[in-house]
Amino acid sequence: MTASRSGTTDRLDAGGREGLRGDPAHREPARRDPAHRDREPGRDREPGRDREPGRADADRAILRKAVLRLTDRLPDLADRLAAEILSGDDGDRSEQLRGDLGEVCRAGLGYGFEAILEPGRGRADLDWARRLGRRRAHQGQPLDQLLRSYRLAGRVFWEAVVEVVGRHDPGNVPALVRQATRTWDTIDEQSGAAAAAYHQTELSLARRSEERVQAIVDALLDGQGADGGLLATAASVLGLPAAGRYAVVMLGAEGGFAGGFDGELSAEFPGGRDRRPGDIGGMRFIWRLRADAQVALVALGTAELDDLVAAVRPYARSHAGVSPVVHTLAELGGARWLAELALRTCRGPGSQVVRLDRRLPDALVLSQPRLAGRLGDVALGGLGGVDPAFRDVLLATLAAWLDCDGSAARAADRLFCHRNTVLNRLRKIEQLTGRTLAHPRDLVEIALALSAVRLHGPAQR
Repeated sequence: MTASRSGTTDRLDAGGREGLRGDPAHREPARRDPAHRDREPGRDREPGRDREPGRADADRAILRKAVLRLTDRLPDLADRLAAEILSGDDGDRSEQLRGDLGEVCRAGLGYGFEAILEPGRGRADLDWARRLGRRRAHQGQPLDQLLRSYRLAGRVFWEAVVEVVGRHDPGNVPALVRQATRTWDTIDEQSGAAAAAYHQTELSLARRSEERVQAIVDALLDGQGADGGLLATAASVLGLPAAGRYAVVMLGAEGGFAGGFDGELSAEFPGGRDRRPGDIGGMRFIWRLRADAQVALVALGTAELDDLVAAVRPYARSHAGVSPVVHTLAELGGARWLAELALRTCRGPGSQVVRLDRRLPDALVLSQPRLAGRLGDVALGGLGGVDPAFRDVLLATLAAWLDCDGSAARAADRLFCHRNTVLNRLRKIEQLTGRTLAHPRDLVEIALALSAVRLHGPAQR
């Protein structure tokens, strides 16, 4: 039977034990025994077992006799198999994989011979296939190369069987037609066992790799970037240069991202359905889910912070803070702290995505809570004796006036009152605080004190 010469690279050297394996997805349906459909892939059973005892026993005897005659030719068959595998590799097989190819081919074919000649000894061929699958996963060889190797091994084995039967027992050649399906079923079992072990190992390696990435990102965000060894490891494992343009995004853990947008621009959080931006506009996001926040290390490339805000805003369902740009991995600890400050400046409902550079006064107040409390007591202390409801009205008016760049008319529109009402309330604030809003120094104190009250609350002052 002709081997499938697909363009896919042969994932695992069709090493020895691979010799008796095939990929069910690449075989013609006519070769498959209908009774095999209900069998579990890789389930250990005697190769070639059939439900018609008389004829099946005779057919198996013919196959065993042929395999026995091939035993002395095992080294030559292994060399032929290795050559077949390498001929379709397009030079993409590593030296390590080339180096053990002959050994793997001999072992694989040998275990296959043993499974046919000594079926009572168990399925050592499947054990070998699992070991080979694990080995190839560790070596980083593509799975399609492994499966191609099994297909080639099946072809090399079967052509040798047909050749030896035709030479020594030509009258038994028709019986091989019945045995072909059983042989390829056995190859399917072997390749299935190898593929299952490969996937399990690959998953384990991926988890280990992900854990390592998470540990490195956590260390950088926690400010351990001064460790030269960590920087070198981070640059290698994360694939990021030690010097570059980076920023940090932080969201409150209670919020997160809305779902439902293009999966190509997102990645799922572990254990949940929330989604977050993936690589967008040349920016690369590496996310970490912490107890109190969701944090992203962002490699900006040539993007600006406004591009970063625009990438996050459509999907955020809670407030988010964005740090300034830093220029080395070692500065990410400071960037995380600044992103947290930016996040803490957000109050009220909604999902603001704010840059620290646009909230510096509020960030200053937050970073010095005791001093901020003192500032509130000194600058706005005169409001302490006012009825709380009226005090809230005065503070809301002051905030609206500041937000409207000192325009009483615009503040009145926002507050649904007359312009003169705004002016009267501002004069009342000046009387109670002893400050004059027209004086820059007094205005700065009043504005910072208002931030202290808004961010820390009266009880914190």
